[in-house]
Amino acid sequence: MRHNNILIHGLLKAVPWAAFERIVEKRGADKHVRHLSTKSQLVALLHAQLSGATSLREIEATLASHEARLYHLGIKAPKRSTLAEANARRPAAVFVDLFNVMLAQAHPGLRRSAKDAVRLIDSTSISLNALSNDWASYEAHGAGAKLHVVFDPNAATPVHFAITPQRTNDVAAVHALPIESGATYVFDLGYYEFGWWARLAEKGCTFVTRLKTNTKTTLVAERPLPAEAVARGRVTRDRTVRLTGRLSYARANPITFDLREIDVVIDSGKTLRLVSNDLTSPAETIADLYKTRWDIELFFRWVKQTLKIKRFLGTSENAVRIQLAVAMIAFLLLRIAHKCQTGIASLLTFARLVRANLMHPRSIHDLAKPEPPPPIQPSNQLALVWP
Repeated sequence: MRHNNILIHGLLKAVPWAAFERIVEKRGADKHVRHLSTKSQLVALLHAQLSGATSLREIEATLASHEARLYHLGIKAPKRSTLAEANARRPAAVFVDLFNVMLAQAHPGLRRSAKDAVRLIDSTSISLNALSNDWASYEAHGAGAKLHVVFDPNAATPVHFAITPQRTNDVAAVHALPIESGATYVFDLGYYEFGWWARLAEKGCTFVTRLKTNTKTTLVAERPLPAEAVARGRVTRDRTVRLTGRLSYARANPITFDLREIDVVIDSGKTLRLVSNDLTSPAETIADLYKTRWDIELFFRWVKQTLKIKRFLGTSENAVRIQLAVAMIAFLLLRIAHKCQTGIASLLTFARLVRANLMHPRSIHDLAKPEPPPPIQPSNQLALVWP
């Protein structure tokens, strides 16, 4: 009888298993492991992300009910206690390394000329329960973590991410993320640090962000606005400025170069003071770049609504890091699979259909079609033939 692979089998074809095995060996993740390999752990956690499982017991029961179909995935159904121990002890770096390898293979366009690349930076807070207080407590707000993301709006994919306790300042976290020389970085007031801006400029990067209302600048030159920009009324002022004063007592200001200050009126009527080290592009182009920040907000909303990063399968820092890293891998798998098919335009609709058919013998190319009826088997009953 012909075997039809289940849907998750097709999704997992995008995982570079040979590279994953090298990562596991390098990190020593399977050293002294007897019952649950890191591969089985990864597939179980991906199944939880894609199916919407909310507990270790649900993962155990669901995969055990499909145990006959797991043979073709090369894994075994995990026990709850074994999976909990793996989440607490296996190095989370294994899954971060896998995400980076998959990203490079899935989106070779990310390696194009950096001068054409736009990177959005932001973070989102994730609530944890009181059992995580030993590592993620934050004053009176309880326990929480932060997911810091560098996002490519053209590929609609995160290119770097970091996970920290919620008490970690955004600027401290972004200093640990790599800088792509020549890229354009767009971020909000959470990354308001002149030293960070100076680092970007040293790497040949362009940045676009906001000035605080109380930040003082020294006028260098007024820049005339084109007539069409004046008619639209969105950009009301464009000028070249210098940032004045010290950062604090006995610390010099590292921004020693000219900047662009642009006043933009948004839909609510509020005026934003944008600042950039781009002295050549039209003011409206810089304003449009800042507006793309909405893309990363939509990404955070999509991930929180579709994947499992609101309820965690473990309380330790390592378990939380692993679950968030696997969520990023699951998002990448959905993006890759969605791009390979043409029947479903919406990524959200595609993700919902994947959840409904995850363990069924379906193809990602046929999710929009009704499932065909089972073939009619010939009857073994003797037929009476009348003369």
